[in-house]
Amino acid sequence: MADQQQYALITGATSGIGRELAKLFAQDHYNLVLVARSQDELTQTASELKGQYGVQVTTIAKDLFQQQAPFEVYEEIKAQGIQIDALVNDAGQGQYGQFTTTDINRELDIIQLNIGAYVIFTKLYLQEMVARKAGKILQVSSLGAEIPGPLQAVYHGTKAFVTSFTEAVREEVKESGVTITILEPGVTATDFFHKADMERAKIVAEGPQADPADVARDGYEALLAGKDKVVSGLMNKAQAVLGHVLPDSTVAAIMHKQAAPTDGNESAR
Repeated sequence: MADQQQYALITGATSGIGRELAKLFAQDHYNLVLVARSQDELTQTASELKGQYGVQVTTIAKDLFQQQAPFEVYEEIKAQGIQIDALVNDAGQGQYGQFTTTDINRELDIIQLNIGAYVIFTKLYLQEMVARKAGKILQVSSLGAEIPGPLQAVYHGTKAFVTSFTEAVREEVKESGVTITILEPGVTATDFFHKADMERAKIVAEGPQADPADVARDGYEALLAGKDKVVSGLMNKAQAVLGHVLPDSTVAAIMHKQAAPTDGNESAR
């Protein structure tokens, strides 16, 4: 349980896994700084969390597709005299379709969001945490980090970066008193697939989807326990193991079949 003065910063906090994580922190009396693009959604989420848990909630509306945005968030939080004790990098998006037909500008935005924002927030807050010898970071990666992802090549690539980057940085600061935990969910019932235009993929249209509240709890408990990494869900754990045992080309072929669209048209829309 957190001291009343402790703060958690959560990106992508108005929906899906990010919102469920915000509830778990609030339940443990963390005050919150929530970052997302829509001020309306932030205001609504903040009012619900304040009402339910009686914590302080600061909201910052920023478009993390913009390279400068994470730096602006950091400066704004500093100007308010808030110390961040737990950082949750959760905001992320994908793009569905054959790489030859997808929109490169959208993909560059996704790389900035899924990689750039993670690297910037991690660097700025890790420097503070290492100096204090205390702090926790949760990186929401993906099962996609462990396996190649035809028809969402850029998304899987960004998550492979997040996992690899986090494992390296964790080793660098292992004596610092700061813990960095990776959460790798599989297919989860959030608006991610709608934004990625991926609702027609077989794995989404026909497969089971995890409850974001369960995924968030797995990540939150791992974070509090100071664990290195948690793959959420039994089937996903098995798939991650298979991803390391089978040749990459075999895994890519399996994933391609699973991700194939129900209408047979793989081109981006």
